[in-house]
Amino acid sequence: MSIVQVERLTHGFGEKTVLRDVQFRLLQGEHVGLVGPNGAGKSTLLKILIGQTIPDAGQIEWLPQLKPGFLEQHAELQSGTTMRDFLREAFANLYVAERDMLQAAEEMGTANEKQLDALLKRFGQLQEFLEAQEFYAVDAKIEAVAGGLGLTALGLDSDVGALSGGQRTKLLLAKLLLQKPEVLLLDEPTNYLDTAHIEWLTDHLQSYPHAFVLISHDKHFLSRVVNVVYHLEHQTLTRFPGSYQQYVAAFEQRKHQTDQAYVRQQQEIEKLEAYVQKNKARVSTSKQAKSREKRLQKMERIEKPLPVPRPRFSFAVKVEPVSKVLIAQGLSVGFDKALFAPIDLLIKRGEKVALVGYNGIGKTTTLRTLLGRLPALGGSLKLGDRVKPAYFEQEVESKAVHTALEDVWHAHPKLTQKEVRTALARCGLRADHIGQSMRSLSGGEQSKVRLCHLMLADSNLLVLDEPTNHLDQAAKEALQEALRNYAGTVLLVTHEPEFYQGWVDHVWDVERWQ
Repeated sequence: MSIVQVERLTHGFGEKTVLRDVQFRLLQGEHVGLVGPNGAGKSTLLKILIGQTIPDAGQIEWLPQLKPGFLEQHAELQSGTTMRDFLREAFANLYVAERDMLQAAEEMGTANEKQLDALLKRFGQLQEFLEAQEFYAVDAKIEAVAGGLGLTALGLDSDVGALSGGQRTKLLLAKLLLQKPEVLLLDEPTNYLDTAHIEWLTDHLQSYPHAFVLISHDKHFLSRVVNVVYHLEHQTLTRFPGSYQQYVAAFEQRKHQTDQAYVRQQQEIEKLEAYVQKNKARVSTSKQAKSREKRLQKMERIEKPLPVPRPRFSFAVKVEPVSKVLIAQGLSVGFDKALFAPIDLLIKRGEKVALVGYNGIGKTTTLRTLLGRLPALGGSLKLGDRVKPAYFEQEVESKAVHTALEDVWHAHPKLTQKEVRTALARCGLRADHIGQSMRSLSGGEQSKVRLCHLMLADSNLLVLDEPTNHLDQAAKEALQEALRNYAGTVLLVTHEPEFYQGWVDHVWDVERWQ
């Protein structure tokens, strides 16, 4: 049975069309991976499915009374609520039933015989409902999911307003999993999750009893949790039944076949056009020429396969710093209180360092302190002479209405428009991306714009906080290669060990500082 039926869906931003005549249906129990390059329209498609974005054309028909659960890339929470109470909201209907049951019990004390019978019946029905829904195990369920995603380490009585962006995303994911909707729509659920938490989520999704659609660039994760893959590219959605590995093989085969079919058709078109041009004026051959001309007019043309632009990141050192880039002695990091014991740190010129540890332990706070953006609670910190840091922040989502071209050009006004366009193109952004407003770009496209700023910065120390979030595989590989070849110094935070393994000089584990 279809959970949702989508017919001839078309949508775009300005002159850019991202979805054209998209059609598909989601079946009960299907575990779908939605894949494709940055900017293909994956997040837009999910937002259209839940009604957050209105499509330009097409129809979406959900099963009656079915409400999908949606995890966004970015969300905000209001202060004044603890994490535990926020997660209990997933069972709001059960708490209402409990309140009604207790109210019925209270009214029994003053009820007459007729009223007492009705109240006893009502009390029994509510009690039976709560037991069937395992209401008395709610707190245990909350602890299990919160523990699996690493939230209990933060303290479930903590205020949601004090959480970082990554912690908020994990909290929203936990609530969504506790609600157990009949269809989950997950946008990059592994962003901000450590390896252990990704393992837990993998196990949870493998046994999830209902359908889900998830966007992810994590090939290992997808290979373990999906049984159908939808590939979105060039405004077209293609369905590949089976595992992610089967999709990869089938996609490559289909791509090869399409390339060959395009070449064969172009050869045929050339021959037909040459024959028509040569023979249409001759009386003896004009009939055959007109016949071939009609074939050309009726021919369904295969569109030329357009390669997705592969980023070519590169970072240059314009001024060499002294040999000791950063020196910290007895450094104490935190806000009201220190996150860990005082530490001594040293980074030498040209060294590449990965800063690791579970989410919420203080990696971003450490980076911001080392850059002087947060005051240290104690100790000394010094950047060496001629050290020029450039910082890639983790929690940045642009709501700006200006274009990507204007965003970079404003920051680097000495460059010509052609130079800015070239730099953005090197980051894998096409002409239509460059002319779009920042707020209409996908998370991956916005990250590429910020990496363009980093490429153009006058720096010799790159400080990057989770730069791979939202990037597709090609962009990750290009960034990894650029950092490996960079002549300067790198300080990197990432939750993907495979990204930094093999090219960093040191790994600083914040957990060992505690």
